[in-house]
Amino acid sequence: MPSVEDLWERLVRAALHRDRIGNDAYGRHGGIAANVPSSLTNNRDIDSILRAADEIQDEDATISRILCEHAYSLAQNLDPNSEGRGVLQFKTGLMSVIKQKLAKRDGGGIDRSQDIARLREFYKLYREKNRVDKMQEEEMLLRESGTFSGNLGELERKTVKRKRVFATLKVLGTVLEQLSKEVSSEDADRLIPDELKRMIKSDAAMTEDLVSYNIIPLDAPTIGNVITSFGEVQAAISAVKYFRGLPKLPDNFPIPASRNADIFDFLHYVFGFQKDNVSNQREHVVHLLANGQSRLGIPEVPEPKLDEAAAQEVFLKSLDNYINWCKYLSIPLVWSKLPDVSTERKLLFLSLYFLIWGEAANIRFLPECLCYIFHHMGMELNEILRQQVAQPAKSCASEAGISFLDQVICPLYDVIAAEAGNNDNGRAPHSAWRNYDDFNEYFWSIPCFQELSWPWRTGSSFLIKPPKRSKNFLKSGKSKRQGKTSFVEHRTFLHLYHSFHRLWIFLFMMFQGLAIIAFNDGNLDSKTLREALSLAPTYFVMKFVQSVLDILMLYGAYATTRPAAVSRIFIKFLWFSTASVVMSFLYVKALQERDRSIAGSLLLRVYVIAIAIYAGIMFFMSVLMRIPACHSITNSCNSWTLVHFLKWMNQERYYVGRGLYEKTTSYMKYMFFWFIVLGAKFAFAYFLQIRPLVKPTRVIVDITDLRYSWHDFVSKNNHNALTIASIWAPVICIYLLDLQIFYTLVSAVWGFLLGARDRIGEIRSLDAVHKLFESFPEAFIKRLDVPEMVKADATRFSPFWNEIIRNLREEDYITSLEMELLQMPKNSGVIPMVQWPLFLLASKIILAKDIAAENRESQDELWDRICKDDYMKYAVIEFYHSFKLILTSILDDEGKMWVERICKDINESITRKSINDDFRLSMLSLVIQKVTALMGILKGTETPELVNGAIKAVQDLYDVVRIDVLSINMSKNYDTWNLLQKARTEGRLFSKLKWPRDPELRSQVKRLYSLLTIKDSAANIPRNLEARRRLEFFTNSLFMDMPQTKPVRAMLSFSVFTPYYSETVLYSMPELLKKNEDGISTLFYLQKIYPDEWKNFLARIGRDENAHESELNDNPNDILELRFWASYRGQTLARTVRGMMYYRKAIMLQAYLERTTAGDMEAALSNNEANDTQGFELSPEARAQADLKFTYVVTCQIYGKQKEDQKPEAADIALLMQRNEALRVAFIDEVETMKDGIVQTEFYSKLVKADINGKDKEIYSVKLPGNPKLGEGKPENQNHAVIFTRGNAMQTIDMNQASAYMIEALKMRNLLEEFYRNHGLRPPTILGVREHVFTGSVSSLASFMSNQETSFVTLGQRILANPLKVRMHYGHPDVFDRVFHITRGGISKASRVINISEDIYAGFNSTLRQGNITHHEYIQVGKGRDVGLNQIALFEGKVAGGNGEQVLSRDVYRLGQLLDFYRMMSFYFTTVGYYFCTMLTVLTVYIFLYGKTYLALSGVGEDIKDRASVTKNTALTAALNTQFLFQIGVFTAVPMILGFILEQGFLRAVVSFVTMQFQLSTVFFTFSLGTRTHYFGRTILHGGAKYHATGRGFVVRHIKFSENYRLYARSHFVKGMEVALLLVVYLAYGNDDDGALSYILLTVSSWFMVISWLYAPYIFNPSGFEWQKAVEDFRDWTNWLLYRGGIGVKGEESWEAWWDEELIHIRTFGSRLMETILSLRFFIFQYGIVYKLNVQDKDTSLTVYGLSWLVLLGLLILFKVFTFSQKISVNFQLLLRFIQGITFLLALAGVAAAVALTDLTIGDIFSCILAFIPTGWGILSIAVAWKPFVKKTGLWKSIRSMARLYDAGMGILIFIPIAFFSWFPFVSTFQTRLMFNQAFSRGLEISLILAGNNPNTGL
Repeated sequence: MPSVEDLWERLVRAALHRDRIGNDAYGRHGGIAANVPSSLTNNRDIDSILRAADEIQDEDATISRILCEHAYSLAQNLDPNSEGRGVLQFKTGLMSVIKQKLAKRDGGGIDRSQDIARLREFYKLYREKNRVDKMQEEEMLLRESGTFSGNLGELERKTVKRKRVFATLKVLGTVLEQLSKEVSSEDADRLIPDELKRMIKSDAAMTEDLVSYNIIPLDAPTIGNVITSFGEVQAAISAVKYFRGLPKLPDNFPIPASRNADIFDFLHYVFGFQKDNVSNQREHVVHLLANGQSRLGIPEVPEPKLDEAAAQEVFLKSLDNYINWCKYLSIPLVWSKLPDVSTERKLLFLSLYFLIWGEAANIRFLPECLCYIFHHMGMELNEILRQQVAQPAKSCASEAGISFLDQVICPLYDVIAAEAGNNDNGRAPHSAWRNYDDFNEYFWSIPCFQELSWPWRTGSSFLIKPPKRSKNFLKSGKSKRQGKTSFVEHRTFLHLYHSFHRLWIFLFMMFQGLAIIAFNDGNLDSKTLREALSLAPTYFVMKFVQSVLDILMLYGAYATTRPAAVSRIFIKFLWFSTASVVMSFLYVKALQERDRSIAGSLLLRVYVIAIAIYAGIMFFMSVLMRIPACHSITNSCNSWTLVHFLKWMNQERYYVGRGLYEKTTSYMKYMFFWFIVLGAKFAFAYFLQIRPLVKPTRVIVDITDLRYSWHDFVSKNNHNALTIASIWAPVICIYLLDLQIFYTLVSAVWGFLLGARDRIGEIRSLDAVHKLFESFPEAFIKRLDVPEMVKADATRFSPFWNEIIRNLREEDYITSLEMELLQMPKNSGVIPMVQWPLFLLASKIILAKDIAAENRESQDELWDRICKDDYMKYAVIEFYHSFKLILTSILDDEGKMWVERICKDINESITRKSINDDFRLSMLSLVIQKVTALMGILKGTETPELVNGAIKAVQDLYDVVRIDVLSINMSKNYDTWNLLQKARTEGRLFSKLKWPRDPELRSQVKRLYSLLTIKDSAANIPRNLEARRRLEFFTNSLFMDMPQTKPVRAMLSFSVFTPYYSETVLYSMPELLKKNEDGISTLFYLQKIYPDEWKNFLARIGRDENAHESELNDNPNDILELRFWASYRGQTLARTVRGMMYYRKAIMLQAYLERTTAGDMEAALSNNEANDTQGFELSPEARAQADLKFTYVVTCQIYGKQKEDQKPEAADIALLMQRNEALRVAFIDEVETMKDGIVQTEFYSKLVKADINGKDKEIYSVKLPGNPKLGEGKPENQNHAVIFTRGNAMQTIDMNQASAYMIEALKMRNLLEEFYRNHGLRPPTILGVREHVFTGSVSSLASFMSNQETSFVTLGQRILANPLKVRMHYGHPDVFDRVFHITRGGISKASRVINISEDIYAGFNSTLRQGNITHHEYIQVGKGRDVGLNQIALFEGKVAGGNGEQVLSRDVYRLGQLLDFYRMMSFYFTTVGYYFCTMLTVLTVYIFLYGKTYLALSGVGEDIKDRASVTKNTALTAALNTQFLFQIGVFTAVPMILGFILEQGFLRAVVSFVTMQFQLSTVFFTFSLGTRTHYFGRTILHGGAKYHATGRGFVVRHIKFSENYRLYARSHFVKGMEVALLLVVYLAYGNDDDGALSYILLTVSSWFMVISWLYAPYIFNPSGFEWQKAVEDFRDWTNWLLYRGGIGVKGEESWEAWWDEELIHIRTFGSRLMETILSLRFFIFQYGIVYKLNVQDKDTSLTVYGLSWLVLLGLLILFKVFTFSQKISVNFQLLLRFIQGITFLLALAGVAAAVALTDLTIGDIFSCILAFIPTGWGILSIAVAWKPFVKKTGLWKSIRSMARLYDAGMGILIFIPIAFFSWFPFVSTFQTRLMFNQAFSRGLEISLILAGNNPNTGL
């Protein structure tokens, strides 16, 4: 084994000697610098020195050795004892290489003077060799020449070389300076003369790209980056400079020589902020100010100054939350009066706030806490500003120095981290620990000032760390821990009532009212009115319940809740408890006076007056508080004590949630919407649900002698209440959920109409694109370009269109030929008409020629026929002008004379309308033939042979025209024709032909040739469906309503933000070539799914379209391109990055084409050159504008660890940075340091970019107070990196948001203008963006998800935004008002588990803080979805679990309480209400079947049939039909169908829907219903919601039976079996007389649900019905089932381990109790069935039931005998086998004797099985619920054995049908066709044939 030292020595030597070409084909780069341990990376010099050593290794190995040695010295100084992780190995390996290079004898010392002399000489030689003095001049000359666009490669090469050289010179100079300190000063001066020192200093100043900066180089002069030459940037920089009146900084405070001191240096010194935080926020503030200035359109001046309006806007926007907070708490601001505050002071306070925010780490989730900190630090700042000399702030000072992080942030962080530690990784109850919201809401009240003071009073209860939470609740005693703040997330379903009590009160009162009317037969008489007055007690009782819940739900937060809030809930409790009693008493007493009229009853009059007074007051308050138009009145009356008290009682006052009202017009719109929904719902409820049940209910109530077949306990003397409940219960359930259905239907129609109004789907085919193309340029310029341009629309449109088409080719969606046909000429003016793309004109000349040849009519009629097709007309005109242009350009004087003569004759003939007479049009084919031949020659490269051929072709053309075509009278122009004929006879006509060399002319030649030769119809171009879809949507969007764009310089700046953890970055070749069980690789799969794109890719890289991927191995670049091609078709980071970088490309293109109005250095270009987009990506001005307006940050949380572990993901991320210079990667770096002899881990937020060597270059490194991951991973990942984002807006993009398109990126600046558009009462804070799900073509499941998702993100969100005004943030790609959100807690919430659906809380937070969320559909972003059933189920489980947690959250509670009634209903039914109604749909099936089971087993149903037809009624039929349609997704499909019709057309919509049905979409939707129900319900009852990694890969593998069983056993299979058992019981005992048809009609929906839940995972499993796989799956499943678990065994390996994992969610007493209560339902089967046995005759005593338990006990004893532990019985195996055999025989004999000697029948035995199976499951469920106690009894092993038996039985029942169908090969073939598209299915079969029909071949 080689030693670690040897390995490191080899690594370092290889790194120093590696090839200098750069990165390999896989993007990995080596070098010793890449292996510097993290604990040493705080000193960036080590990294740069080793990189320089690597760079010059081949030039001078000795100098390389000196640099390595110096790096070693630095490492030794940083960690002398080598205690950091990896430091010892690093230093050992580095030293071993250095020793080999040292030119000295053993024991000799190191002569530093020689090293200095060598470095000095090498420095000079290196400068001379690289011509440093000339290098910069040459680059600047090339830039300033204005001709760099044609020489882009040379410019790029010079820039890269300059950066490399200056980087190396800087390192050499730094090392020289540091080495000189090790010798005497005299030697140092001698070795490094002053001239060299000045040279080193001068060179170091030129390394602007080597000084770390992000966007704006503020700490160094610039050469290549022209961003600092922009006036707005210069103005912003000058605005933050040190101003007069600011206290003086100490002389020793370090300021870079490249800039002057500024206000950030002052704040840095005073408060001790980190250096990199100061640098980061300096750029941040300058960036905001510069963009604010640019929007004002201020003209350029020599010394630009920041406009006060720009500073004021940024100041007020950034500190708006602080200002509102101070107003809420009635405390003074840190400044006196705003008009009196100077611009300098505003910027000082602004900078202070952002410096606090930038270093706050996890405290950024507490926006009001930041306000508190800013408030006190601002007060301190005011005191310091009164002094002459700057002094450190006391709040940040300590003995160790001045540190904001240590003194202000760390104390808060430590408490939050301790509380987070008590959440037991999300398993602890939410009430047991404080989350982020609890900490933040503490700062919503004045007491925080007294308790916390400033600096922090560390002894306050708020800052005391809580004790470690004991997992044993019996041991947990009292502690000093601070309680929750203002809200407690207790885990209960009661939150649904607590949050939305107004909805439930409304529904119950409406049900009561409708029932009263129905039971009075629809008569509205005094009796009905008297009964209707019972609504008042109902109302007060339900409000009393709400007040009780207020008290209960606040338990755990009383200590920290404001006394006023506590008083309010107890006053409400007293009021509603009293009112409930009084009103109920009055009503009961009034009812006793039935004989009196309403007017004659005193009590009734008092009752009515009391109701009227209360109703009047509530109506008055509702008008004042809920009607938008009355809010001004309310606010003006707020000082009145009574009004203030009533408002306070009616609605709690929080810091958030105030003013949640909309404009009156908006209010009227969504109120009208809900009137329609509610009208339909209550009409349906009355006529089809309630009224039909009135008569059966009366009959059942009147029956007094119902006969029960069992021992009845509860149905005596209560009017058969259980029977009535069993009939009414499913109807009531449907009543509660059908409002969701009516909402879905009405919103679908409304959304359809809105979409039609917005012109969505107008262009839905290529034919529409062709017809409307002529209007595209005008529409494009009107909406997407700056309107001041004076050029023709087509001229401005063509470069944009061509860039779109080029990008489609680069993405391999179209062929090169298609690109040529789709591109549009520049229309530079050489031809006096608009030249359209060839795909519009193809074959038009041929058709026009045929029309002309056949024409026998007049000239006008001929022209009319041609003009019927506009593009044929354009083709004819273009042919004429192009041919004229080309001939006049290439011919000599005589030739031009001929051309001009012909053209004049044609024009004269047209004028005389004698074209038919003057020209033989029938001979046009000859002319076209000759012209085509001529153009074919001219488009080639000039050679003597081709020139002669061209001359001959022109002469032939002349002859044809003169002899065959012309029939005019030539005598009029005799001289001309005579001269031409003479020249032709002499052979000199056309002999001096000028070959076309001008690029514009050559392009016209090629175009004319194509126009004449492309004869195929262009109707199908492009052929690729994705290319078509993009072009259709883009062109459609040009006619939609969007804001007018601004010039790039004035557009809003924005960032794109992508969180990344460890997903796939770039597919490696092994991943692409790895085959699954069927021999199918991912690459093979992609080739078959995207066959045309694969051929286009091969053509693009210069390969034959039939080439095999193995042929690409000879070229590393081709391999890399292949990896990218495949990755761009998956859900990878590479695809996401490429898509987002299109934004930058689009901005650069737009800026480049606008440059003629910008007055920059390129304005001198001609119009023709101005529209030439070649090289726009390398224009310095365009790049600088793009950098100023767009930033892309990918926050790769563990990138540092991935680099350290040398994971391929790290190399791939580095490759992406190298290929995308504007890409920034943020990550959390863990650095081990030594403190007091103890290794400690420090955490840093770091931002890196690719440097000039393609390696990571650290820009910022901000130390964190500790591990940033205290809550959910994704929002914490976003939060740490959000400080590195820039701009006014921020678009959040997830990993599955894998496509933005160049074609859509052009519209981004339009979208950003929506922030300034009128969208209601408030400006938008989140812009919703339409999504396109691009994974729909992968499989049928993917298409289901795609269609469902598309329906929601288009039609669904359209209606949520307008008119309902309740659109939230449902994930990406919404665009945030960045400043609004970062000052209010961020773009997501991060508390553990409760915020697992972190994205939607951004919408909640934005709405509660008076934001406005809109939705826009003229722009879209691509989105990937999960494509396999298991992936989909995991995703839906995560979302459903997240919704379960939302039910418990304070955000949902406050929105439910504070929104007006109609918005509240909209909010409910589009968030948690949807999932509750989904769950209620499934519960309806249970309630219906358990009701039927009760009627069947009790015998009541049979008795009632004899007396009344109760079960055959309209209400039950309506309820069941509604439930079934909801269950199978019909109502979900209605929006989908309408969306299809809108965007695809009616016929295609019908075909799509029918296709979905054939692909069994209803099975999928029913299965998804079960997924959502299970996870939603389980989360609310037990918790356990968690993020499920779905992988987002391609599902091309077969999922094993055991894997599916593990995933769905508890969520679907158990429930499916239970429903099947209910159906069997009902069939056996409850359907005797109705017949099979009645049973089928009544239970078809339930049986469909059973089949879907049990078999959907196998129906949608690739190769799920192949016999060989079925055999292997069964073997694998039995091995898993029987394998005993142990320590470290995972659930995937053992049934026992899996079973334990499935029980982990049952942890609390409440969970155990609820599980027990729910499990009691299983005992009804045994109780009912035993009384149906023949053996019991007519006996209904309890003895029968008791005897059944004795039988069950016997069976359990038998089970125990047969499952006796083999480990215990190892010593008496033979005896045990004997006893088991005897027992078995005795049991058989006993059963046989009972059948023979008693009335027991074989049917009874099967009935007993039917009875005992659910009983056993009930016992099992209760036992596992109380697992700790069962373990103590010693019965746990028996329970586990019984559970294994149940799982074995259930698995066998499910597997038998699968095995049966696997016998038939056609089933597998059908399934493959059902799941995958035809191309892949064909490829799959071929693969199996090639593999010799062996599915495992190739593995």
